[in-house]
Amino acid sequence: MNFNNKKVLITGASRGIGKATALAFAEKGAQVGINFINNVEEAKKTYAELSGEGHRLFQKDISKKENCQELIEEFVDAYGQLDVLVNNAGISIFHEIDQVDFGHWTNAWENTFQTNLFAAANLCYWAAQAMTKTEGGRIVNVSSRGAFRGEPTKPAYGASKAALNAMSQSLAKKLAPHKIYVGVVAPGFTETEMAAQTLTPTERENLLRESPFKRMAKPEEVAHAILFLASEGAEYSSGAIIDVNGASYLRS
Repeated sequence: MNFNNKKVLITGASRGIGKATALAFAEKGAQVGINFINNVEEAKKTYAELSGEGHRLFQKDISKKENCQELIEEFVDAYGQLDVLVNNAGISIFHEIDQVDFGHWTNAWENTFQTNLFAAANLCYWAAQAMTKTEGGRIVNVSSRGAFRGEPTKPAYGASKAALNAMSQSLAKKLAPHKIYVGVVAPGFTETEMAAQTLTPTERENLLRESPFKRMAKPEEVAHAILFLASEGAEYSSGAIIDVNGASYLRS
């Protein structure tokens, strides 16, 4: 896969899957825009690790809809075009229905959907406006196996990712005539810094048992699937949802 001189914007790119994706695109010759909210130190570290030149940092809270338009416009002002948008940013809030009060419940739903679905939808809108003015482009949305198997402790997370899948496939149909191709990558649990910090030993052991590989996905493995969907030659995979979960959950 060659992304020489392609202009790529990745949300939530300061660490984890976003960081691995930024590194992978840069290694293949792309110029990468790293979007992040607050973690300036981590964003700068990721920026410093990118191969090549011409990369930029974009600090925007995409959960605010006006910032989505500003982010795309600032990116296009900087690079002249947008070739690839990767909607990777997402949040996950525990809100077990039999354990939390109503305020916590509604807050979890509103905040989760605002970032995981509405922000992605808004960015898709403004990205499509930019891409239709050039020669088209690619949009890759990062979902989750939770969209298919259910998330009993975080139902808003699973629901937001299921909605993201449906939106992506709707846009794949609508935007194909404009040469804008939309795909989805649905990872299982991934070995990130966040996982290392939040998982208890028991939780980790249970997760490792879910896959016949007896391990979690590596961020680089998820990034590989993202690059495939964004690559030349993958146009006819528009609308596809690629599972990256180590056969821990198989859907028909």
